[in-house]
Amino acid sequence: MGAEIHQEKFSEADFALFRERLRGGLRAFSSLIERPGFGCGERSIGTELEMFLVDPQGHVMPIGSQVVHAANRASITHEMGAFDVELSTRPARLLGEPFSAQRENLLNEIGRLKLHAANFGARVVPIGVLPTLRRGDFDASAITDMPRYRALAAGMKRLRQAPFRICIDGADPLRLTTDEAAMEAANAAFHVHLRVAPNEFADFFNAAMMLSGPVLAAAGNSPTFLGHRLWQETRIALFKQAGDDRSPETMSMVRLPSRIGFGSGWVRKGALELFAESVALHEPLLAECSEEDPEQALADHGAAQLWELRLHHGTVWKWNRPVYDPTGGGHLRIELRFLPAGPSVDDMLANAAFMIGSTLALAPKAGELLPSFPFSIAERNFYRCAQFGLDPMVAWPHEPGACPEILTAKELLLKLLPQAADGLARAGVDGAEIGTFLGIFEERVKTGRTGAAWQRSTFDALNGRSQRREWALGELLERYIQNFDSGAPVSRWEDSPKSVEAQAPI
Repeated sequence: MGAEIHQEKFSEADFALFRERLRGGLRAFSSLIERPGFGCGERSIGTELEMFLVDPQGHVMPIGSQVVHAANRASITHEMGAFDVELSTRPARLLGEPFSAQRENLLNEIGRLKLHAANFGARVVPIGVLPTLRRGDFDASAITDMPRYRALAAGMKRLRQAPFRICIDGADPLRLTTDEAAMEAANAAFHVHLRVAPNEFADFFNAAMMLSGPVLAAAGNSPTFLGHRLWQETRIALFKQAGDDRSPETMSMVRLPSRIGFGSGWVRKGALELFAESVALHEPLLAECSEEDPEQALADHGAAQLWELRLHHGTVWKWNRPVYDPTGGGHLRIELRFLPAGPSVDDMLANAAFMIGSTLALAPKAGELLPSFPFSIAERNFYRCAQFGLDPMVAWPHEPGACPEILTAKELLLKLLPQAADGLARAGVDGAEIGTFLGIFEERVKTGRTGAAWQRSTFDALNGRSQRREWALGELLERYIQNFDSGAPVSRWEDSPKSVEAQAPI
């Protein structure tokens, strides 16, 4: 999805050829997924973790390229921000102890990354939005100096034809405009991949969409940006607005969907619908073509890379999206993109365990629930949970044909816990594994101490005693890093700073 390209400027002829290749890729993909046996295989999971690089004072260091080069590992890659890096884990079978396997993999990769970053005087921080970010961090140099990212930024500006507007409500509402697309780099996520078969894709994807809002309520870890107290998961609003390539003039006439968003409706048949939607509704940002003729490749070899289709779809950043992986003849995955980085490795994997278990349990009956659960309700749940966390009232389709049940996000999550456990158990996950990770999730929900809640209470305590917001944000980050390094889940982090009065500047 994040494949490197070698060209950063494209002509109209380049875009015309690319669009033609996209149409051919869709035809080839349609043929491929109809083939008997395509995508069959063991269910598996994988993860990607985006992280910030900061100096000893907690401010970003634009040295991502140097760290990636020094690491020289396929699992550690660039991100759009010059001060961001991403690490990927090996897939694990959804059987036995998959989350423990991902934990070991993540901890090993993070450990290596820390060593390489330390050689440049940097630290790594997995957090949804870094609290110490400053307005001056987002000039053109914030974009990683590689063709892919320069071309992405230029493509969004070309389509936007106006400044990007950031408008986010909260305790300290934020309003600003910027001529650069660099504020996309202010966001760090934890992506979870779930492999599914083509014939089950629609039900699994729809189930994941239903669950994304409630799960996000417990996962929020981004309550501030530029010193403003905003949403519990500010990253959702910020990323959507920072990458909005729709021109205001066009939007005043036709309300086109954003290329960053929740989606436009339930999936009725399968993954092809979502790839076709990306091609039809979103202009290409990149237009580098491969040598492959996908339809001919299918005829000759029985498989295809579908380079252009994957390249384009990788620039449409829905909160959940399908992935076509050509490895081993090809398969499909659902990429869950809405979860933030942090606050601890165990918290991230607990979110994944609950989300996957609940999806497995809900998918078989998802189709029966759709008529009584409009897509707009799921979308409203999602954004209300991003804004208010565990507290808002949400709607839930408790049974086919019945009016949705209304309850708080916290109440719903606790109600869904047994189903999540059952879904994992039926997939062959060990009981102790289920108890460990769903126990972490349950404790966080019951206590209400999410990453966002911990950050807000700690910041308010620090800022209230020092009256120096910049110092409070820096001290908040230091305490966050210490807690992350401890390995403890956020529900067990210290509730209020004990040594504030001694340390706070006058």
